[in-house]
Formats: sequence, structure tokens, C-alpha cells
Amino acid sequence: MSQHIYAHEHPESETDRGGGFTLWFTGLSGSGKTTIAHHVGPEMDRRGLVVEYLDGDTVRTHLSKGLGFSKEDRDTNIRRIGYVARLLARNGTVAIGAAISPYAEIRDEVRKLAEQDGVPFVEVYAEASIESLTARDVKGLYKKAIAGEIAHFTGVSDPYEPPTAAEVVVKTDKEPVAERDLIAFARERLADYKVPKKVYIVDRIPTTATGKIQRRSVAETFNPK
Repeated sequence: MSQHIYAHEHPESETDRGGGFTLWFTGLSGSGKTTIAHHVGPEMDRRGLVVEYLDGDTVRTHLSKGLGFSKEDRDTNIRRIGYVARLLARNGTVAIGAAISPYAEIRDEVRKLAEQDGVPFVEVYAEASIESLTARDVKGLYKKAIAGEIAHFTGVSDPYEPPTAAEVVVKTDKEPVAERDLIAFARERLADYKVPKKVYIVDRIPTTATGKIQRRSVAETFNPK
């Protein structure tokens, strides 16, 4: 069937919307990816950036509905999230992806494709040990997986390949445990990351002096002085 499918090249807009980049959260189940993302996102929104979320579980109920947890299906799911994130970022949106994304090769592929399109890619690793995740797992999923009751469970019966060069690492099992402290820590750590100055956002309101819309770098917005 696939031999009868032809990918078309569509004309790309020459409009420079600017400001888009991908913020990619990776880590084991329960490590705090979505929690941090849902607090860092509004912080960026307050700084004038347009934000959209691509949560792994949510995508699986829509775009990736029907996929299982084989390596092939996991890779397909991550490629789909990466593709949508890239389209959003190319059009001026901060695309926040929060998915386990266990395989380094596919994460690197998503990054490479983003950067080929001129989209900055920021990888955030929510690091936590299996022991700590098992201890704080209120649903008991890790204990069930360790007991062999859940198959293809990442970190237990399926592999997780940690990033070796993530721009941001948050050790959620060692750094502040209280949620509000963890969120504050993540905001501070992310604020330290220097977004490339070549990326711009467009102010929504024209200046009264010239009537023209001003541009300012994402670095200036994301890392205000």
C-alpha cells in the first residue's frame, strides 16, 4: 500500500513569524516531565511567547491512537510528536513536547530535523531513579512492572536511553522534592538556558513612534535582564 503514497513538497511561507522553538521533555514515567512543562509553559506565555503542549499520553489518544508499545510504535509516536512540534515552531510557537521518548536515536532524529528547519531544539531531561519513582508511584505501576504484571514498561522491561548532552537536566529525585520548589527550580534552570539570539519573536503591538511592529530576540524575551 505504501508504494502508492507520494509525499508532496508544498510551498513554504516566506513570512518570518519568528519566536518558535521546541522544548522537549524526556524522562521515565512519573519523573515530572508534564508537571514541570505545565508550569514552565505559562511562564513563557507571560513573557509574550505563544505556547502549545504535545503530551505523550494525550497524543496517543488522538494522533497516535491505535499504536502499541513496541519499539516501532514508540518510534512512530515520537516522530509524529516531533513533526507537529516542528510545524508549530516554524510558525512562531513554542512547542512543548512531554513524552518518555526512550530511544536516543529517535530523539536525535527529531532534533536534527528541527534544526534543519532552523528550529532551535532544547532538550530537558527529567532525571529520576527507578527506586525513587517506585517509592512515589501512587498507582503502583512500577511495582506491577517489576513483578512482571505489566509488559513493555520503560525502565523496567523496556529500555530507556538517557540523554548524554541535554541542554537542561532536572534531577527530580535529588533536587527540591516539594512541587512548588521543583517548579521554581525548573523555571530558574530553564531561564539560564540561552536561546539563540538569531531567533526572533514579533511584538504584537506596533510602536507609537513609527507605527512599525518591532522585533526582539527570543533570548531577550526568554532571558530578560
